Amino acid sequence: MPKSAPEKLRRFYDQFEGQDQVLIIINADPDAIASAMAVSRLLWRRVLSVTISNVNTINRPDNLAMLRLLKVAMVPFSAINSVQYKKFVIVDSQPDHNEAMAKLTADVIIDHHPDSKPKAPFVDIRPHYGATATILTEYLRAARIKPSVNLATALFQAIKIDTNGFKSQTVIEDVRAFQYLFRFANMHLARRIEKADLRLSFLKYFKTALNRMLVRKGRVYVHLGPVINPDICVIIADFFMRIISVNWSIVSGTCDKKLVVIFRNDGIRKNAGKVAQNSFGQFGSAGGHRTMARAEAALSDLPGHIDHQDDKKFLRWMINRVERRAGEK
Repeated sequence: MPKSAPEKLRRFYDQFEGQDQVLIIINADPDAIASAMAVSRLLWRRVLSVTISNVNTINRPDNLAMLRLLKVAMVPFSAINSVQYKKFVIVDSQPDHNEAMAKLTADVIIDHHPDSKPKAPFVDIRPHYGATATILTEYLRAARIKPSVNLATALFQAIKIDTNGFKSQTVIEDVRAFQYLFRFANMHLARRIEKADLRLSFLKYFKTALNRMLVRKGRVYVHLGPVINPDICVIIADFFMRIISVNWSIVSGTCDKKLVVIFRNDGIRKNAGKVAQNSFGQFGSAGGHRTMARAEAALSDLPGHIDHQDDKKFLRWMINRVERRAGEK
């Protein structure tokens, strides 16, 4: 029988003591940032200190805008001495999602991605939820904590983004949390964060995508080749889903000796997570939700006959894997 929000909050608080120095580890995106802010607020005056640390490099303009406008302090994981911390919290992710996270012994894991059955004294994973921010909003309400304007704006924006404006995976709890946060959030700040998603240097990738895209039966395939940041693949994939005749957008690129493939679809009898897993899971990490998913693999782990420097051949190989291994899902 599912535990109530107050009971989950009590068990969450049971993991901490007053002299604990707590490290919150995230793969920084709006949902992870907002959820970490919420955990920090929940632990305010209950522990000795709380530090938020990002395992990824933050380059996306909207993420940078969120940190700057909402005054979020974060320390890169590469600068962290984990020996200094007694308790470790992972939000909006799970240990097997990242090598750095896997090396730590997590005390608390709170997430909304597919459950990989991680081990920790406290685990709250709800794959049916649209955002981890929704779960943390329930914790705040159970604790009777009124969120500050900045915290409410972060959580509000996180739910909006991760549910794709309630067009992607969404449950009634997401809607309720969104409505609650609306009362406290600053809409001006939210709009500024939302609109800060492009840099001038990104525009060349749109030109590359338009020149190289291949359209088949409502599916757009693009291989961008080398990119300065994998998030460019996300931006391009989301861009193509705005075209009325497109029901799938699959965009790949290479960065830091890795292949990154981003999947997007309209959610009608489709499952992006399964397609990602079936197509590229044997080479690295792959998975996600029905409408959005991601696959990553070291270039050295790809088949030897694949020339990732030949963008045209690489695109054909990618299309072949998606269409033959995953079928017409």
